[in-house]
Amino acid sequence: MAKTVKPDLLLREYHTYLRLERGYSPNTIEGYEMDLNKLRTYCEEHTIDFVHMEYEQLEEFIFQQFKTLHSEATQARVLAGIHAWFRFLLYKDYIDQDPSELLEGPKKSKHLPTVLSLDEVNRMMGAIDLSSNEGHRNRAMMEMLYGSGLRVSELVNLRLSRMYLNEHYMLIEGKGSKQRLVPTSPVAEEWFGYWMQDRATWPVKPESRDIAFVNRYGRPLTRAMVFTIVRKLCAEAGITKTVSPHTLRHSFATHLLQNGADLRVIQQLLGHEDLATTEIYTHVDVQDLRQAILQCHPANKNER
Repeated sequence: MAKTVKPDLLLREYHTYLRLERGYSPNTIEGYEMDLNKLRTYCEEHTIDFVHMEYEQLEEFIFQQFKTLHSEATQARVLAGIHAWFRFLLYKDYIDQDPSELLEGPKKSKHLPTVLSLDEVNRMMGAIDLSSNEGHRNRAMMEMLYGSGLRVSELVNLRLSRMYLNEHYMLIEGKGSKQRLVPTSPVAEEWFGYWMQDRATWPVKPESRDIAFVNRYGRPLTRAMVFTIVRKLCAEAGITKTVSPHTLRHSFATHLLQNGADLRVIQQLLGHEDLATTEIYTHVDVQDLRQAILQCHPANKNER
């Protein structure tokens, strides 16, 4: 028989479940709880028990949500959050059957990632004003993103106590609190050294002393701030592609692959659980295909 509990206590238990038992990142937990609040509001408006829902009621909620959510990725996240909620309830014996089991959402289409050329990376780095207060910090951050393939969340949460630059590696905590060792490039190490000299003169807050990259007020940088810095640099470098911090991670992986690195090595560096996730970097752009035809096909050589 299913258990009963007060809603507020149940939500706190759900948060603990996501964080400790499932090991989800703070960003994932925030997204799941935001979508659960939408479900709870919907149930209150329609006098539905948001714990003991029926499949038809859930289906109608999803239909209403998808009418305003046009992004396949956002739709898939909402559905994943709903599944997580009812699996939790089933796992904890609050319900006897999972009503979300038959819910289906959009299949996320795979898109090739935007990648910067080496020339574009160099132009972006060259656009950094090294005479500004944040110049060395921004250059060190960009070199870390491109030179080690870090996610933006990994960059802003990077700890000085987990950087072993004399041994040329960092201990990175990735998705699901999973740790991996990531090598550091000599260029990134050099620029990080310049940043550390500047950082020593900044008003770093006591609670931020172990944070590698801080803002001008001595507090941790936000992901949004890193996005803003990257896009500003691209605009100043004349790069018209839609670029984010993740683009530098894509470029890191693609350039490694193009220069002969093994796909499984790249998988380990990026912290991918599944090799299939890494295989997207095996794409070859149209110019590479055209160049291969021009250089190798007999129709374009003097053999005919």
